[in-house]
Amino acid sequence: MTLWYQTQGHGPDLVLVHGWGMHAGVWQPWLPMLSRQFRVTVPELPGHGASPLSGKTLSDWSEACLAIAPQRAFWLGWSLGGLVALQAARLAPARISQLGLMTTTPCFVRTTDWTTAVSEAVFTQFADTLRTDPAATLRRFLSLQIRGSAQATRTLRHLRQALAQRPAADPIGLATGLNLLLQTDLRAELAQLSVPGTWLFGGRDTLVPAAVADQLPDGSLTRCLPTAAHAPFLTHPADCSDWLESFFGDR
Repeated sequence: MTLWYQTQGHGPDLVLVHGWGMHAGVWQPWLPMLSRQFRVTVPELPGHGASPLSGKTLSDWSEACLAIAPQRAFWLGWSLGGLVALQAARLAPARISQLGLMTTTPCFVRTTDWTTAVSEAVFTQFADTLRTDPAATLRRFLSLQIRGSAQATRTLRHLRQALAQRPAADPIGLATGLNLLLQTDLRAELAQLSVPGTWLFGGRDTLVPAAVADQLPDGSLTRCLPTAAHAPFLTHPADCSDWLESFFGDR
């Protein structure tokens, strides 16, 4: 089944891949700025928004996005969307010109050799409550995303409004996406990635610590917005556009 998506704007093709529990509506405040420079394609991940649930693996989700994406485009993945974009670049490097990776990480869960991440207990707690109260689980996750932000109240209000604009996520889709966050570890694959990429972190992000930048392969292009949290495109849209332009504009 085909994912739901929309396209707007003019210029080089850009694909935006949203994070867990969200949908295309989350990009709306930033889209007018982006669509002046790019033709933007915004898919909704499987089981999110109006997209049907399809597949259980990261590759399944990446292939579903590739199926509706332009033949060659810039890709920007936010949070879970960063994993999907990274996997798409591994599966079809000729389809992706450059990667923008926003407040994402190759491994979301803390391990003994990867301490710049969230405790596994946080995600297992989300998984436990998701079974009984998906709406409450989403609300808790939204609060985690905005924690530390200087504009926390406004950002949380937007995220809640965005959720209400589109169909609610399928509980099985939410569980599948949460499982991908728990189990995916792409650290070993980063060094072999042939698609050029750039990373953006938020200095106040409590979900993906900015210190992830220090653990990436040598030569990785990174930038940190010191006062941003997990959703910088909502709190710092001009800075995020400048970041994209400085990388994509040179290629």
